[in-house]
Amino acid sequence: MVPVQFITHTAPGIDYEASAMLALDGGCQWIQLRMKQAADSEVEPIARRLLAACREHGATFIIDDRVELAKAIEADGVHLGQHDMPVQEAREFLGHGFIIGGTANTLDDVRRLHRASADYIGAGPFRFTTTKEGLAPVLGLEGYAQLVAGMEAEHIRLPLCAIGGITLADIPALLATGVKGVAVSGAVLRADNPADMMRRMLAADE
Repeated sequence: MVPVQFITHTAPGIDYEASAMLALDGGCQWIQLRMKQAADSEVEPIARRLLAACREHGATFIIDDRVELAKAIEADGVHLGQHDMPVQEAREFLGHGFIIGGTANTLDDVRRLHRASADYIGAGPFRFTTTKEGLAPVLGLEGYAQLVAGMEAEHIRLPLCAIGGITLADIPALLATGVKGVAVSGAVLRADNPADMMRRMLAADE
């Protein structure tokens, strides 16, 4: 898992595909294409173009939710929310050649994803964010520290990625809790120079 992941979103003058390209231009090595309300017919051509772009940049390309599409275009993997296809079912469909991530808010969620053979966990939200609907309870720094401690106590060694309203200033403190990465979206796209903001976020891990 890379320290900083980018999840596609939109902003004035920036569509989903352009948002990913800005992140890649800033050096991001992990792109997740999330277009929740779009039809597969709309998502597939964008996914194919972004997969090619990620290959050119040496980046990992993950598709949110759409397990069949990920397999069809040979993306690197999928991320599955709590209302998407169960991780165990996706693993049976995809096999072990694909990365599968799952969403968690509690240690019970983490345990469930671990049993289901997830490769990593996206845990959140860190704080309130407008880029996702139906938010689970906010975790904050203390919540991540507790999750990491609980995982260590139970010898669960899945990488944990923090997500939800994360800004540049948050990254050092979040990584200090023991999480292995952060996922960002709006803070990049709202910046005056999104590609430069991505570069600064990557440098915050150094």
